[in-house]
Amino acid sequence: MKTVISRKSIRKFAERPVDSTLLNTLLDASARTQTMGNLQLYSVVITQDEKNKQKLSPLHFNQPMVVQAPVLLTVCADFNRTVKWAEYRKAHPGYDNFLSFMNAVSDALLYTQTFCNLAEAEGLGICYLGTTLYSSSQIIEILKLPRLVFPIATLAVGWPAENPNQTDRLPLSAIIHNEVYHDYTESTIDDLYNYKENLPENKRFIEINNKETLAQIFTDIRYSKNDNEMISGTLIEALKQQGFL
Repeated sequence: MKTVISRKSIRKFAERPVDSTLLNTLLDASARTQTMGNLQLYSVVITQDEKNKQKLSPLHFNQPMVVQAPVLLTVCADFNRTVKWAEYRKAHPGYDNFLSFMNAVSDALLYTQTFCNLAEAEGLGICYLGTTLYSSSQIIEILKLPRLVFPIATLAVGWPAENPNQTDRLPLSAIIHNEVYHDYTESTIDDLYNYKENLPENKRFIEINNKETLAQIFTDIRYSKNDNEMISGTLIEALKQQGFL
């Protein structure tokens, strides 16, 4: 528990390789995580070659850790392997649909989180890249992902070369609902977001972006409606291309 409570995202990595034995041990141990029907509906593409990291970098908005980290892991929702297993065993799979995609996404994210916890317990640093779905079509092409395989999460992995401050989190009362969901009032929102909104770095962020509130940073700049709708369109097309829709 101490490792999770004290965890930090690492964006600067030492020039030190991750031993292949350690990496494989962590990848193997992570497979003990929960999985739907014991099907393990995920695959992991390991990228260590510098040229291949350079190819992926623009798809992750050229964040420096993509190239700097010694290991890049792309965790994919994968029904391809299960379908081939079924077909080669005289079974008739029906997994080219949205429900199957969601099941595989759940498996992939469970695997991703388990790997993060185990790797950080070994002293490795992790940065979870939230850009994978934004560029799914291009990632599919570069990693040569076949039908019914879809990139879900990317992890930059390596030995930390920094010790950043922890980012803030909402209080437990913001996410827990006893027995049934209790909707939020303006008053409870004020209480739950007061700490976050009054952090000096967030106040500065509002100022330099000429906004009135921190929420406007998210709605107008980081995750705007136009961007969300555009990316949603490309995501749907990529899901069709990969056979899930």
